[in-house]
Amino acid sequence: MILFVKLLLAHLIGDFMLQPLKWVIHKEANKAGSKYLYLHVIIHFLLYMLVLWDASLWWMALIIAGSHLIIDILKLYVTHFFRHKNIPFFLDQLLHILVIYACCFYKELPEHTIKLFQDLDWPLIVAIVFVTSPSAIIMGRLLEGMSNQIETNHKSLPNAGKYIGIIERLFVLVFIIIGRWEAIGLLITAKSVFRFNDLKETNNRKLTEYILIGTLVSFGLAILTGLIYTM
Repeated sequence: MILFVKLLLAHLIGDFMLQPLKWVIHKEANKAGSKYLYLHVIIHFLLYMLVLWDASLWWMALIIAGSHLIIDILKLYVTHFFRHKNIPFFLDQLLHILVIYACCFYKELPEHTIKLFQDLDWPLIVAIVFVTSPSAIIMGRLLEGMSNQIETNHKSLPNAGKYIGIIERLFVLVFIIIGRWEAIGLLITAKSVFRFNDLKETNNRKLTEYILIGTLVSFGLAILTGLIYTM
């Protein structure tokens, strides 16, 4: 596992810390003809060799760097087919990580992969998934009658409330699992402070009640999920 961690560290440094925006723009414009694409791959190869610190493993560094080149070229040529540009980005990162994983555990890849899935904390995964979109949908159903009575005259980012709720529920779940209940109170206080100015300016009692109920329901779902998981 330590080998995988080292190579993953090299990948993160090469892809995010040692790749200037200028290179990214040049690659997107020139694709396979970009000199920075190949320089980027060479840097990755050197980083892999550095973290491996074993000249006999040059083949592993070469395979990972070579696959990095192929994956990056594919991403450059297929990105325009995707409506959401984040999709090819995350697919690109996933493929890089899978190649590193395969190289690290190639001797026992099927066995290690099966054991990895068997050792997963499935109840925790269910809890994490539940406090994200499923909880958001449940809240939408519960508060649907109230939301129709709220008149808003201010603009907000698309789905901002949904994502804020998901993030806060994830925080609450983590705090419960690690036994830091006081952090939940701090989170509620912080959210109240940020909401205070909006509620003060609108002077809308219905909106205030709606936000309060929504916050309590959101935190309640996360707390209930955390309690069930820790039982």
